[in-house]
Amino acid sequence: MAFKNRKKNYPLYETTHFRDTREMTENVAARYPDRYAITYRKHSSDAEPLHLTFAECRNMVRDLGTAFVDMGMRDRTVAIIGEASPEWILSYFALMSVGAVTVPIDKELPAADIISIMNTAECAFLVYSPKIEKKLDAIREAVPTLTFFVEMGDETPAEGSVSIDTVRKKGAELYAAGDNAYYDYEIDVDRLASIVFTSGTTGKGKGVMLSMRNICSDMEQGMYNFQITYKTMCLLPPHHTFGSTVNFIGHFAQGCELYISSGLKYIMKELAEFQPTHLVLVPLFVETFYKRITATAEKTGKLGLLKKIIKVSNGLRKIGIDLRRVLFKSVTKNFGGKLEMIICGGAALNQDIIDFFEDIGITILNGYGITECAPLISCNRNEYRKNASVGLPIIGGHVRIIDPDENGEGEIAYKGPNVMLGYYKNEEATREVIDADGYFHTGDYGKVETEGNDQWIYITGRLKNLIIFSNGKNVYPEELETDIQGVYGVNEVVVYAGESKSDPSKEVIVAEIYPDADALKLHNVEDAQTYFENAVKEINQKNVSYKSIGKVKLRDVEFPKNTSRKITRFAIDKSID
Repeated sequence: MAFKNRKKNYPLYETTHFRDTREMTENVAARYPDRYAITYRKHSSDAEPLHLTFAECRNMVRDLGTAFVDMGMRDRTVAIIGEASPEWILSYFALMSVGAVTVPIDKELPAADIISIMNTAECAFLVYSPKIEKKLDAIREAVPTLTFFVEMGDETPAEGSVSIDTVRKKGAELYAAGDNAYYDYEIDVDRLASIVFTSGTTGKGKGVMLSMRNICSDMEQGMYNFQITYKTMCLLPPHHTFGSTVNFIGHFAQGCELYISSGLKYIMKELAEFQPTHLVLVPLFVETFYKRITATAEKTGKLGLLKKIIKVSNGLRKIGIDLRRVLFKSVTKNFGGKLEMIICGGAALNQDIIDFFEDIGITILNGYGITECAPLISCNRNEYRKNASVGLPIIGGHVRIIDPDENGEGEIAYKGPNVMLGYYKNEEATREVIDADGYFHTGDYGKVETEGNDQWIYITGRLKNLIIFSNGKNVYPEELETDIQGVYGVNEVVVYAGESKSDPSKEVIVAEIYPDADALKLHNVEDAQTYFENAVKEINQKNVSYKSIGKVKLRDVEFPKNTSRKITRFAIDKSID
């Protein structure tokens, strides 16, 4: 059922006002002192989860901050490496609240990459998870600026490190004895607060410099646009801004309880147990959930029935009767039975999948963000959405299209208080992306539809992924990938310009597909190559000739990905002979 645009004068939601992380933790602790802020398990095997209230979190942030000042972390760069945990979140809040510069780093990176980032940022302190202890010796040896190591977790820290609990207790003692350094510090919201090294799906990443204003205004202004519920799960990596800004700061500020997942293999069990009312996800998770639902229905012979019930349900909705919570109870129970909404961003998501979840009673708010904008730029609203659009800019943000073509499509440029300070130690790269008017050139290609004061943003693809042929024709692979993703039996697909070693002048668009072997077997598909080639031929017939896919390539394993679950395109072998 295609969603019809409604409520054009849709009001702004209430938001919590805060200018920095210290004010944020104080506000929410005063407002909801006894409400659960963070729910977690220390170990995945633990029977019962543990809880921290907003008041307890405020106290821990204050105590950590007091100790961090005493340890000399103010005005120094501090690396944080680890999985999502209460210690990661509260250390992040505390460090920025006392004037340290956080450097969140992906714990899955090889030691050499971690060392490179830390040397670039000249990190003086390291707050880390026990899960990176095997890399610790190499880090100690190769990062000469490091002076102090703090280990998160409840185990005995590695030699030469101090436990985060010891640091917290020291801070509590100092505060009780009259040390008011945490509260006395005057926070400059425009100074550097965090350096986030981009994941680099198309090559080597850069250090994005973000201020407290960038990060906090992004969530304060963003929350005017959509209304979250008060129970969610953390399934995103903490080092990425989608996790640290949207999942941590955005939700904490609003008084939302955050359950920290124990890991990918526990997701379905924890969804059923914790029963979140909304989730923040990247498209890969949503696509996986969709495939799980449809595959289960097909295996049990109920897919046809599911489609019939959806059709009946949509008919009833047209006359004002909404029975989705009842009709699709057996489907939604897999997510705990109370899931109302998914906020999704980070890559394109097929509209058919968005429509399917809407049909069974789960609203997907598709949005758009980029690390350089801390990251949220736009999002569809709870009851004001448009198909294929990534929504409206956050309050205070404005979009314009650079050098639009005859269809109004060009590079998307964005201006707002959340635009980064620049790239760390790279003024030339900064000048290339932030123009004289303060607009950040995103590197994404798309268009804007204006309705009154509203700007609806549509994304075509990434400029870096653009396929440019010698005849001057341009093809955005994301458009074709969206078409192919709708073919039954496709797990993942990447479209690119094939590279012929024997004939460099040969130009061909390649669709490389990672098939769903179980789905193909269920449909008795024995020759996967022929099956997908025929499906691609049908897609070619619908597109203009220069967008025709000339080669279908199958792979046996999933595409390489970074820990944000984005495919690393630069790591794919694009040879065709």
